[in-house]
Amino acid sequence: MASSSRFSVLSDSANSTRYSLPTTPQQRPFLKSNIYDRNLNKTRTSEVSASAFAFLFSEMIQYTQKRVNGIADLERRLNILGYRVGTRTFELMSWRAEATSKAPKREIRFLPALMIIHTQLWRAVFGKPADALEKSVENDDEYMIIDNDPPITRGISVPRDLSSLSCSALTAGIVEAVLDGLGFPARVTAHLTPTSNFPNRTTILIKLEKSVIDRESALGNN
Repeated sequence: MASSSRFSVLSDSANSTRYSLPTTPQQRPFLKSNIYDRNLNKTRTSEVSASAFAFLFSEMIQYTQKRVNGIADLERRLNILGYRVGTRTFELMSWRAEATSKAPKREIRFLPALMIIHTQLWRAVFGKPADALEKSVENDDEYMIIDNDPPITRGISVPRDLSSLSCSALTAGIVEAVLDGLGFPARVTAHLTPTSNFPNRTTILIKLEKSVIDRESALGNN
């Protein structure tokens, strides 16, 4: 993939060390309730134990690792798992947008849709926007979302024989699912791009399908 120096910065966000997941308070405090009793329209968040999530994610990786052949296959499986998460996250975001807006707007241009992922999706899943958004200056169909310290990889120790593994393939799957839901099909992959200040820095590379580029060109001429 192209180095980050060949990409132009579209957006930067302040770094954060906390993240959160969508949740709602129990509707009946004196009765035992379950997830089906919760109001989907509530958008308030509460922090989730990072250690509990790290344990769950670690177990997920170990479970998957025993059923694959090689790093590429492992990342593909994580991408598939992330796609399932992304599909449900997009459904929830769409439901809430429709419930809180009199006239829900569907983006027909790619950049506004990408900003939804950079800000709203990242905030819904990780409690903060992504750290940067860049566009390739060489390939019109490539964009990058930068996360300097991905929350899902904290507490994950990758062995030396798997040093090229990017556990953020799960995040790539989430992004790919939301892009499909928004009507912008693409191939999304995760790549480790460490720096001296951010050893866990990860780049989510988005390569759009040709149909999206053709549509953008047609809309740009109107």
